[in-house]
Amino acid sequence: MCQNYPKRVEILRKTVTLACSECLSRNYSTAKNANQTQRLETNKFCKRCDKHTVHRETK
Repeated sequence: MCQNYPKRVEILRKTVTLACSECLSRNYSTAKNANQTQRLETNKFCKRCDKHTVHRETK
């Protein structure tokens, strides 16, 4: 039995680290599209600051 399966499209993902903009603590890591050129920026909870702050992608 020969079945035709649809071809899988491979999505390139890159693991990045997010750092708090206030205390510069590196709290989170996440994956983003490798073709994206802009830096990732999200609002997350910082354990060290004990509040929600902007977390930005670091190198």
